[in-house]
Amino acid sequence: MRSIPVIFLLAAATLVAQSEEYKVYSEAPRLLLTRQRLRLVQRERERQSLRWQPFETLVAGGAAMPEPGFAWALYYRVTGQANWGQKAVDWALGDQAKDLRQLALVFDWCGPVIAETQAERLGAKLERALAAAPSGDARQQSARAFAAIALADRLPDQGASVLQAIVEQWWRGNIVKKIDAGAPAIPRDQIYALFELLHAVRDNLQIDLREDAPEYFKALPTDHLVSHYPAPFPAPENEYRVPVYVRDGEPDLNDAALSRAAELAMVAYDANSAENQFLQGWLMQDRFLMRGGFGLPYEFLWANPYQPGLSYFQAPLVYHDSLTGHLFARTSWDENANWLGYFDGQLQLFRDGTIQTLKPGAVTEPVHVGEAVILTARETESGRFRGDAEAVFILKLAPRARYLVEIDDQELREEETDTGGTLVLAIPEGIETGIRLRRRGD
Repeated sequence: MRSIPVIFLLAAATLVAQSEEYKVYSEAPRLLLTRQRLRLVQRERERQSLRWQPFETLVAGGAAMPEPGFAWALYYRVTGQANWGQKAVDWALGDQAKDLRQLALVFDWCGPVIAETQAERLGAKLERALAAAPSGDARQQSARAFAAIALADRLPDQGASVLQAIVEQWWRGNIVKKIDAGAPAIPRDQIYALFELLHAVRDNLQIDLREDAPEYFKALPTDHLVSHYPAPFPAPENEYRVPVYVRDGEPDLNDAALSRAAELAMVAYDANSAENQFLQGWLMQDRFLMRGGFGLPYEFLWANPYQPGLSYFQAPLVYHDSLTGHLFARTSWDENANWLGYFDGQLQLFRDGTIQTLKPGAVTEPVHVGEAVILTARETESGRFRGDAEAVFILKLAPRARYLVEIDDQELREEETDTGGTLVLAIPEGIETGIRLRRRGD
């Protein structure tokens, strides 16, 4: 009798797979510019909003755009001025235009101004690029999905073979399994590409890829928000919030722009979730509005300043995700706060405007944030150590390992670390106690 639920689950999964349709029959524009979003950006132009004015100034003023196909095609769709659509098409037909994502956007968005011969040439160019495109990371898969959706009317199966492989093999058969196992799945700098893929698949296939990893996507907005250093980075065009990075030198402002674009796309995907409302409150400060040639088209496409948000000052100061093993903590939400981040095996401190990456085995002082204290495994090696906060986070232990925990005046208990090797201990409120830790079997 116990096999009956399993049979029902397998049958349900089969029915879901059979009910999913991968052929694309939607009307153009199919990529990102839904009717609602197109109305919003056109209304921004009518209102001469803070986001439209700099976009118009750059494009109409002839500024060099880092992603010209994307920028000019978007400007055409908003204004209806055919010369800008034709300029995007001419760029896409040029020998230097090889970015599959931008080629697909131009083909999809500029259809009304493409001459028949141009449509044939650009369609053939896209088909060749799609056939040669690697099917690897989120950026490549998103670009391939864009191309298949834009080209659907030219393809014998309406794009189904490409899209089905992306959803069932790459996403469900690879990425979701990594997420479930707690393994690194989507690098942070590819989250924006992932959300472009999510939007395109839902808009055209009515498939919500988040449903395959609900816990991951519920945590993602908060994880993304808290994984920025406290101090902003002043650039000539605007200030940037800087996402975590591990290389030497100054931050990459294109990464910072795509980090903000990812947050804007998250909110656009689901504006009603509480986590995204904190994100919206984080986004709607005009000093961080992107005004540079790279970031501004993303800002204009995705931002909805009329969407209410919640103050991010109410977001947690200490954030731990047991699924990914990430831990981020800060002393406050002020820009001069001290900050600690433990992510993908990296441990960083940010204080006095400086990032300090701690090498394996480095000794650090315990960090107190509110009612939490954060230590590394090195501080626990001497035997008994203090637990003087309601929550004690011990970093850099063995991942998915069981430890025997002895807390003064309590019974010996067994706890398991998360995928990042972090152990979380709850201490009774108002008590300072001693703790001993030993890995089971040692």
